[in-house]
Amino acid sequence: MTPKNKNYSEAALVERPAMELFSQLGWSVQNCFHEFDEKGLSFLGRETKADVVMISKLKPILQKINSDLPELAIDEAIKILTQDRSVMGMVSANREVYDLLKNGTLVSFMNDKKEQIRERVIVIDWNNIDNNDFFLASQFWISGDMYTRRADLVGFINGIPLIFIELKASHRNLKKAYDENLRDYKSTIPQVFWFNGLIILSNGSKSRVGTISAEWEHFSEWKKINSEGEQGIVSLEMVIRAVCDRERFLDILENYTLFRDEKNGPIKIVAKNHQYLGVENTIKAFHKINENQGRLGVFWHTQGAGKTESMFFFSQKILRKIPGNWTFVIVTDRNELDDQTYKRFVRAGAIKGKQERAETSEELRQLLREDHRFVFTTIQKFRTEKGTKHPVISERSNIIVMTDEAHRTQYDIFAMNMRNALPNANFIGFTGTPLITGEEKTKEVFGDYVSIYNFRQSVDDKSTVPLFYENRKPKVQLVNLSLHEDIQRISAYHPGRQT
Repeated sequence: MTPKNKNYSEAALVERPAMELFSQLGWSVQNCFHEFDEKGLSFLGRETKADVVMISKLKPILQKINSDLPELAIDEAIKILTQDRSVMGMVSANREVYDLLKNGTLVSFMNDKKEQIRERVIVIDWNNIDNNDFFLASQFWISGDMYTRRADLVGFINGIPLIFIELKASHRNLKKAYDENLRDYKSTIPQVFWFNGLIILSNGSKSRVGTISAEWEHFSEWKKINSEGEQGIVSLEMVIRAVCDRERFLDILENYTLFRDEKNGPIKIVAKNHQYLGVENTIKAFHKINENQGRLGVFWHTQGAGKTESMFFFSQKILRKIPGNWTFVIVTDRNELDDQTYKRFVRAGAIKGKQERAETSEELRQLLREDHRFVFTTIQKFRTEKGTKHPVISERSNIIVMTDEAHRTQYDIFAMNMRNALPNANFIGFTGTPLITGEEKTKEVFGDYVSIYNFRQSVDDKSTVPLFYENRKPKVQLVNLSLHEDIQRISAYHPGRQT
């Protein structure tokens, strides 16, 4: 039985339009309420309601996009994908599956010559959308160890449940979808969340998007689809169009998702609307790299809007999607900020192997002469003796310098040194405050704004807590009624004073 106590016809007013919209976006759609009614057999090919991966859809797709591999390899990949992960934490299980989906599933098998072969089975074709199967199930039954639940909408790609949508009737408080339903699902049917890409909660008029590890306050609204200049609209239709478009969803899943290790365990982060649009604008500027003479622009997102994560998403997408031996140099102006940014990239799994953080100017020069995906430094390490021009360190044109707080005035001389050191590099400035002081100088180095997400927008989106200023005079009470005379007496005579 499902824990919900809702009028299905009212919920259907939200669910049916959603299904129709998915259909318009190219998903095949089916109501699965009666899936097991025919002699207990599933018309989706599931053996039991506990199975959340549709092998009937997964296997033929894997055979299609891995046509050079034998069936033995395909079966082994399916076995690895669908193995029991109940002893793992939910986020750890999800991260393990995510790696199998993103980078392919490594399998071992014997070829015809009895040789042991190791290959990666591609699970999702990230580059050719039409090679994948997109299926939306409504009223989808799932059994756990003790209870059976019915999910409103589950989106499958190649038979893998990657989108989980919980709907409430339009008059219901949306937070109840999180408190009453999602919490229960994560407890009773955890296996469906081992595969989940993102979660959508909606009552039709209000909708929020989050991950399996996100608390309620980190579920965010997607109000715009293609442009920062669009008028924001909060609705289920907007969220579906903005997130569940087939190409857009694969992009979010592949390039705008990260896992970060924290003290209490790993968390999963998916880009918020403003981060996605901002980074996409920056990627467009990057494609004009030859036209803009190395100036990729200024990325202004207010403090607290996830600027470091945006830097991660930007670099991740370039490394995944744009051919080239790219090196990202992340530049800050304070040791604390350098340390914080470096550790965030480490905890997100971007830094592997040799440490890529410069402790001295000499270390920086050595790192830039070598081949690294990331190099972290403070701007002050681009130093020279007074009156000496900084030498050229690398003439590579595939170096991308991401400078944090690019507008600060102390950058001027070091920015010149950095340009001299990397004459063919490409520069993008990330900042959390508007460029006022030295704005023209900053534009000379980095170019125009590529994305603006100011404090007011952040407050409206509840990404930042609003600030309130109360103008009032402090109440002061004079206790020493002889204060004036005492001051005169002390100032008139001081034993140590020479007159």
